[in-house]
Amino acid sequence: MTLNKTPILTENVQQSERKKRIKWLIVLTSLPLLGGAGAFAVVGSQDATTAPIEMKTVVSQLALPEIQSSTVDVFHKEERIQSGDTLGSLLSRMGVSDPAALQFLRQQGELKGLQQLKAGKTIQATTNDNGELLGLRYIDGEGKEVKVEPAGDGFTVSRGDMKLDFNVAMKAGTIKSSLFAATDAADLPDSIATELADMFGSEINFHKGLKKGDRFKVIYETFANNGQVVKTGRLLAAEFVNNGKLYRAVSFTNPSTGHTDYYTPDGKNLRKAFLQSPMEFTRVTSGFAMRLHPILGMWKQHKGVDYGAPIGTKVKVTADGVVAFAGTKNGFGNVVEVKHFGDFSTVYAHLSGFAPGLKVGSKVNQGDVIAFVGQTGWATGPHLHYEFRVAGEAKDPLSTVVPVAQPLDAKLLPKFEQDTRVLTAKFDLLDNMSVRNLD
Repeated sequence: MTLNKTPILTENVQQSERKKRIKWLIVLTSLPLLGGAGAFAVVGSQDATTAPIEMKTVVSQLALPEIQSSTVDVFHKEERIQSGDTLGSLLSRMGVSDPAALQFLRQQGELKGLQQLKAGKTIQATTNDNGELLGLRYIDGEGKEVKVEPAGDGFTVSRGDMKLDFNVAMKAGTIKSSLFAATDAADLPDSIATELADMFGSEINFHKGLKKGDRFKVIYETFANNGQVVKTGRLLAAEFVNNGKLYRAVSFTNPSTGHTDYYTPDGKNLRKAFLQSPMEFTRVTSGFAMRLHPILGMWKQHKGVDYGAPIGTKVKVTADGVVAFAGTKNGFGNVVEVKHFGDFSTVYAHLSGFAPGLKVGSKVNQGDVIAFVGQTGWATGPHLHYEFRVAGEAKDPLSTVVPVAQPLDAKLLPKFEQDTRVLTAKFDLLDNMSVRNLD
């Protein structure tokens, strides 16, 4: 039995020595991690056992700083008016839920600009968190700032001028179907599109002469408030390429008369001296020819052209001039006679009335409204009788070759040339840009 104990003791000694080496190895390999200088005592024992580490979860209550909360009860909203908007739908989209305010806005005659909503314009509203209206601001069609604000149990409306920033806008477009379709696509204001057609009306037939691919450029005035264009000013210059031919024109205002005309860059007046017709969108009911007089019942030379139109239709003077007569004259009924440059004069008869302030000696410019269609004098129906006279003799206005407007005064050429250089330089800028719209 004693012989069997020796291997067992030997084995125990070996295991104990192996455990000591392992403990030293652990200590040595741990020294770099401890990272400090010092003395370490390691006590080994054959009977030492590793005690389990007790894990505890500690929950501490941290004192958080008190957060002061504020109630936001005022909201500001801006919306762009869309096509088909009603006043109710627009306010609802802006978060306004206030029947009393809506009723007030609908009943106010001063708010016609708001009741006749125009797409593209913006409007600003202030409400509380219940949707009650605290304020409304917009710009009407005349460029006035309109404010609606609470007052007592109702609201007050104020309307006044505001600061406007002047800018020069440049836009370009290409004809695909019609002029006005192209100007709409280029986001060009209607007033500028109309002036564009008027500017080149004596050079280009905009009804039949346009070609697909024709293109235009325009430079015009704008007036803005807080970045929003409030109104459009004058057309300053334009360029039109029609069927490969380039046309350029600039507007120039005579500083002494205040009258504006369109000229080529070398100073040639683009306007015809006389408009083809004293009214828009009308028809000729009787031409310049022999006819059976509807009242006298005999054949007689008709020395003018009759234009059929409803009573009250605006009548425009066909050229610059001075009123020589305004009153009643025999079979003409109410009539206006205008003396133009040279031997030219025009007559407008059977009128229902005259433009406010019109009198003998009044200066009138081409296109000014001077009267209104009527049925006075010898007339069987409402129409305008228009005569074009040269040295007192009636001529057919539809066939007579009329002269161009008077050329630019030589004294004004230096200022005209200076202004023209600035404007035409902007066309060159547009040539180097591939954008459709630059404000």
